[in-house]
Amino acid sequence: MTTSIHSHDRYALSFTSGGLLVREADVIVAEYLRSRDWVAVRQAVTEQNLLQARTISSSVRLTRETIQRLGVFDDSELELLTKSSLTERCHLMWAAACRRYKLIGDFAEEVVRERFLLMTPTLSTEDFERFMTGKSLWHAELDELKPSTRAKLRQSIFRMLHEAGLRSEEGAIVPGVLSARVHEALAARGPSDIRFFPTTLPMEATR
Repeated sequence: MTTSIHSHDRYALSFTSGGLLVREADVIVAEYLRSRDWVAVRQAVTEQNLLQARTISSSVRLTRETIQRLGVFDDSELELLTKSSLTERCHLMWAAACRRYKLIGDFAEEVVRERFLLMTPTLSTEDFERFMTGKSLWHAELDELKPSTRAKLRQSIFRMLHEAGLRSEEGAIVPGVLSARVHEALAARGPSDIRFFPTTLPMEATR
C-alpha cells in the first residue's frame, strides 16, 4: 500500500492575531497560579474582562489563544514566567508559540536558527516563501491558503520574532541571548527548545 506524501498531520494555523501575547500571559498566569484550574481561569478572565479587551468576542479569542499557548508549559515553567524579566518572558512565550504551533517551530529551527548558524544574518519574505513552498510538498493545507492568509501568517511570525528580540525591523536575525534559568528550563526538554532560537548555546542544560 502506498502512502501519500500529503499524509502528515495538518499544521494548526490559528495564530494570526496577538503577537507573543506576553501581556495577556502575565494576567492569565497570575490567575492560574491562584486556582490551578484552566476552566476556572478562562471563565474568570472572560467574565471580568481581565485582559481589558474592547469586545466580548475579542476577550474570548485572546483568552482562548493565550491559554492554549500557556498550556504547553508545566507548572514550574509557569512559575518561572512570573519571576522573569520582560526579555525572559518574551523568550519563554516565543518557545510557547513554537511548541503550540509546529509550523512556527519548524520555521524557527529550519530557517531562523539554520541561517544564523550558517552566518547568513538576514531573514526576508523570500525565505519564508521558500520555507512554505517546501513544506507544501508534505502539507497540502498550505497549498489551499489564500495569498492574503499566507501573508498574515508571515506577518504574525515576523511580529513574534521582533517582539521576542530575535529579528530587527530591517530583517536582521538577532542572536537570542538566553538567561541561565531560561536556558536551563528550555534545554531540559527533549528535544531541547534551544533549537527554536538563533544562538550558539549548547542544546544540553547547564547543570
